[in-house]
Amino acid sequence: MSSSRPSLFTRGLSGLSQSSDPNSPSVASPAEQRDDAKRNMLKAMRPLPTQHYWNVWFDRHQAPPAGGKAPADGEYQVHLEPLGAQIESVQDFWRYNNNTPVEQIKMRESIYLFKAGFKPIWEDRRNILGGSWTFRVPKSIGPDVWTRVQLLAIGEKLQSVLDDGDQICGVGLSVRFNSHLISVWHRDSSMKKSIDGLLACVLEELPAELRPKPDNYFYKKHSDHAGFKAPPELQAVLDSQKAREAAAAKVAADAAAAPKIETNAGTAPDIVVDDSGAR
Repeated sequence: MSSSRPSLFTRGLSGLSQSSDPNSPSVASPAEQRDDAKRNMLKAMRPLPTQHYWNVWFDRHQAPPAGGKAPADGEYQVHLEPLGAQIESVQDFWRYNNNTPVEQIKMRESIYLFKAGFKPIWEDRRNILGGSWTFRVPKSIGPDVWTRVQLLAIGEKLQSVLDDGDQICGVGLSVRFNSHLISVWHRDSSMKKSIDGLLACVLEELPAELRPKPDNYFYKKHSDHAGFKAPPELQAVLDSQKAREAAAAKVAADAAAAPKIETNAGTAPDIVVDDSGAR
């Protein structure tokens, strides 16, 4: 039984009907042939799956309606919409990234790459106890920094530096007047090891020419934002976290205030000998 021959990629014409005349309009140009070959190669490549599935979200800035009242200062209004298909492989990521020009994102708009099941909303059930690092970088290098930070996310590099029980939610880019704000979100803002690890990871992985200056990055809990509004059904979760943090702070304060017993290591205590003979 003979094996079937692989099908060839053609531009809508059968191989028998294609003209060999280079001047014929039915013959693809060298550039088109290279593009066809590249597409065939990408199709033949075995996808390299990411450890998690990821979704791209776009937060579109919307002006207030005519005659309407603008949001109060610090108030955040979400206008999220999914962008493209779910990312399940490295090829999926590059397909999305190479076809999403960050330079065209408008002022106050944002794009996010988040794990499936998470949404880039502070009050989301899976984000409400978390926080994020925000890095302000010039627009001239923003797209390059953004690509590298996304790779740290889907490559699980960011996850590897978190404390046990913590989890990366996703990363985001927001456009401002002369800069890009690139953020890294995680689930538990009470874990100092996670907070320190994320900062060290980003700064170490970025080349010197892309690294933000020390006064251009900061960490903030989601619940500390002016526009944060906890859903009533999740308020008890926030209260519980605050109670745990207060108890931990008290323990640390008590330990710092406790008197310290100084000892001279390696020095034998003085021995007093009573020669009076009395017992």
